[in-house]
Amino acid sequence: MKNNLLPIAKEGWNYLALSLLLMLIFTFLNLDFLQFFAFLATLFFIFVFRNPERQNLLYQENSVVSPVDGTVVSIEELDNEEDYAYKVEIDSSYLNVSLLRVPFASTLDCVDLYRGTRLSHMNSLSKTLNENAVLVFSNKNSNNKLKITHLLKQSFKGIDVDAVKSQNLQQGARYGLMINGITTLYLPHNFRLNVTVGAELIACESLLGYFTSENKEK
Repeated sequence: MKNNLLPIAKEGWNYLALSLLLMLIFTFLNLDFLQFFAFLATLFFIFVFRNPERQNLLYQENSVVSPVDGTVVSIEELDNEEDYAYKVEIDSSYLNVSLLRVPFASTLDCVDLYRGTRLSHMNSLSKTLNENAVLVFSNKNSNNKLKITHLLKQSFKGIDVDAVKSQNLQQGARYGLMINGITTLYLPHNFRLNVTVGAELIACESLLGYFTSENKEK
């Protein structure tokens, strides 16, 4: 995984190059309407693939930050899960920065990417048919673990995950990209949640909570 520090995420370079090329062609051919359309497309790609540098705030040890920009839409307690006690859903739209960031210093235990459809999240089939990614982060030293799923909504681009299994990752590092999707975090029993429904989150900067020192395993 290479950290991209340019103002535009590398996943957007091809889209941006194509829109700029079309704008030049339409300008040369004096096709004013198409030229304007290509100009708007260029601005759109610059916006959705923007890659702002984020400040990695110095939270205390065992802190967990948001992996995405978005709004917390639900928080649920899980009664029948052995490994996880809470499920937090974060809704990200085209207005949010699309970069995915590591929630805490950890090793990537699992990464599975499933290609699929891109149905509207209002469609009941979207949760089972839409493209999604499942990642499990853990810290062997502290025995802390967290699972994240990214579910794509209607989008022109699929989910990208740059990180690979067994890779050691720093908190706040970029590990992929998702434009317009739902991120679900599965948090363990020893987690102290610090967010509420309706909270607006910023990846890498918004604190989700802390792992407590006592790991309550069932």
